Amino acid sequence: MPKTARLAATLTLTAAAVCGPLAGPALAAPEPAAKGLYAPSALVLTVGHGETSATVTPERAVTLSCAPRPAGTHPAPADACAELRDSGGDFEALSRSAGAMCTKQFDPVIVTVHGVWQGKRVAYERTFANECVKDSAASVLYAF
Repeated sequence: MPKTARLAATLTLTAAAVCGPLAGPALAAPEPAAKGLYAPSALVLTVGHGETSATVTPERAVTLSCAPRPAGTHPAPADACAELRDSGGDFEALSRSAGAMCTKQFDPVIVTVHGVWQGKRVAYERTFANECVKDSAASVLYAF
C-alpha cells in the first residue's frame, strides 16, 4: 500500500473514531432542561452587630428555601415563607416595629437577606438600633 493511501486510511479511521461515522442517523439534540413548577426561592439571612454591612462580621446565618416546600436552617421556615408570600416579598414591610418598648441604647444590629425570591435576585439590608428593636419587628423572618 503506498504511503499516501496509508495516510488517507489512517486519517479516515481517526476521523471516524473521533467524530463518529460519516453516514448514519443524526444525533438528537439534547432535551432542554425542564422548567420546575415553582419559581426558585432560596435566601441566606445574616445578622451581626455594627454600623455597616460592609464592616460587620455575621454572628448568625440561616438559609431559607420556600419552593417547592419550606425548608432550610431557619428556625421557622414555614412561617417565614408564609410571611414573605403574604407581603409579596416586601422585606421592608416585615421590618416594621410592632411597637415594643425598647431602650434608646444605640448598638446597631444589621440583618441582610441575599438570594432569589420567586425567581428574582434580591439583596436587602436593614439596620436596627439595637437587638430589642430587631426582635420587636413584626416578623418571624428576622427571628433567628
